[in-house]
Amino acid sequence: MNNPSNIIAIVPAAGIGSRMNSQIPKQYLKIGSMTILEHTVDKLLTHPKIDRVIVVINSNDNLFNKLPIATNDKISVTLGGQTRAASVLAGLKLLHSEQWALVHDAARPCIDHHDINRLIEAVMNAKRGGILAMRISDTVKRSYQDNDSIIEHSEDRTHLWGAATPQLFKVDELKFCLQKALNDNAAITDEASAIEYCGGHPLLVECRRDNIKITRSEDIALATFYIKNQISKR
Repeated sequence: MNNPSNIIAIVPAAGIGSRMNSQIPKQYLKIGSMTILEHTVDKLLTHPKIDRVIVVINSNDNLFNKLPIATNDKISVTLGGQTRAASVLAGLKLLHSEQWALVHDAARPCIDHHDINRLIEAVMNAKRGGILAMRISDTVKRSYQDNDSIIEHSEDRTHLWGAATPQLFKVDELKFCLQKALNDNAAITDEASAIEYCGGHPLLVECRRDNIKITRSEDIALATFYIKNQISKR
């Protein structure tokens, strides 16, 4: 367990990114000369412990095959489903049960190799799956159920974390839990929540705060700054 092998990255990229108000899915917007998806996949491909990358795309996607990375021998492509869980499950079906699946958001191009190393090391040492996450530093407010614009109370943030990716799990465990959650119509927002649904308790591994997810248009400027800063330090 201390010498991980057969780590395969899965990048669910079948979403349309409706909150970006863009004519194309957000993963195909550009930062510099490359798309967000290319930046993300490049970070995974260049990590020495990741054997290959599976990109899960929408059945109507006519953009991925036009990218230079589409011909990379270390990249496989498959079609996703209507939800993130279904898309990740589609990627898992290409893998063997004894492999490890490192699932990473297509729209997190600023992931740092040191954080991936810390996640892998923590998972292998603890012999359980885990995720990168950030401690909540902002004051968290809960609104009323019948009026979402009014504060009901403040939450105790002492033990609150914001989930990020990558998330690393054994293929057979993750496949089983995702399929069970889908069969039960359970609300699954990330891979860890599928494991939790089956009674598991994944590790929390703190990551850098520049591991942002591009969700809205203003996030692109911040991601551009982080990527330029990372490139300048290579």
